[in-house]
Amino acid sequence: MDEQRLREAIVEIGRRLYERGYIVASDGNISARLPESGHIVTTPTGVCKGFLTPEMLVVVDAEGRKLEGALAPSSELAMHLEIYRRRPDVHAVVHAHPPCGTGFAAAGLSLDEPLVSEIVLALGSIPLAGYGTPSTQELVEAIAPYVPHYNALLLANHGAVAYGPDLETAYFRMETLEHCARITLVAKLLGRERPLPAEAVRKLFQIRERAGMTIPSPPPQRPPETAPSPNETLTLTRQQLVQLIAQAVEAALRFLKLTQMMGRS
Repeated sequence: MDEQRLREAIVEIGRRLYERGYIVASDGNISARLPESGHIVTTPTGVCKGFLTPEMLVVVDAEGRKLEGALAPSSELAMHLEIYRRRPDVHAVVHAHPPCGTGFAAAGLSLDEPLVSEIVLALGSIPLAGYGTPSTQELVEAIAPYVPHYNALLLANHGAVAYGPDLETAYFRMETLEHCARITLVAKLLGRERPLPAEAVRKLFQIRERAGMTIPSPPPQRPPETAPSPNETLTLTRQQLVQLIAQAVEAALRFLKLTQMMGRS
């Protein structure tokens, strides 16, 4: 794909992200690597990615030095460059804040339960990278250990990033991440998460391996957290108990309303 067509494809991906509510205002960023020169075409900072034009995009070299463009490159460019450095097979990166996926990231939860076979086949699993201040080296260091082993990441208290051999693949991996987050949320609301058995997951990973996909490995070990004992006695005041019951009822009513809306659609 030549540079002009690549610019047009980035504009299209920005429009899709904005229309699907994965980004708002000036959120998010998109980039693609030119195969011959290795230069990076990236979205500019401070503009809505839903209303881009090809001329607004910026070209930088592999070190992030601006080569073309009137605007400044994305403030998250360092994260993109780190992914390109660690993954020679990657030629496109999409960073967004899809609401459900970002909700899991804000809650400190990864999407690594094998709940749906198609998602396991598409992404393996989606780990949660630790928090790093946006547009700083902290964020680069937070994602670095995960990039070689996964094709999509949740970014703690921030958003999500997906990448692939081309823009369409990177975008669809972002869609799959958000789809996985919605399914996981519904399963949690129903209180009946049923992960696939280990043997089923093994077979799915064998299919991924035959297809030449990245095989997930365990994420870097974090300091262990002290889990509460299942027999631990908790003491609640009457007001706290009433609040918990009210919250549970409110969540159930919202879920019922959602299912009714889905049934009418």
